[in-house]
Amino acid sequence: MKEKLIGPKIEGVSVAAVYEKGIDNTMVYNVYLINETNEFLEHVMITSKGYVVNEKTCERIETNTLRRHVEIVIPDSVEKIEPIMEEVMGLNNEYWVSFWIEDILYDKKYIFLPETINEKNFIKIPVINKQGVLIG
Repeated sequence: MKEKLIGPKIEGVSVAAVYEKGIDNTMVYNVYLINETNEFLEHVMITSKGYVVNEKTCERIETNTLRRHVEIVIPDSVEKIEPIMEEVMGLNNEYWVSFWIEDILYDKKYIFLPETINEKNFIKIPVINKQGVLIG
């Protein structure tokens, strides 16, 4: 009998979509990785994509998958992942994050479901202290 491979539980690491001023002083959503732990997250790999399944045709529609590597995320800090366009907020927006703490590999998928990135779901995001939507 095969046993299910279960990695270590991740606590204190989350992903947030934050509503803030962009480069040209217009309001935009930026996605951040938040490290609220006392640990250094090393060799962080983040993949992001948007997708939805058409219920009538069962066809899966996807955006391109983006990959990003961050050497280290220090304790109680944030790392900007990417801006997110309002046009894709009707999709499932998935951020798959893998990182090392000492000799242990951690891995977690964070998904913003369609229409969840909006003002009615805003909270004050830890570490950043701005309004947005948090997935922990």
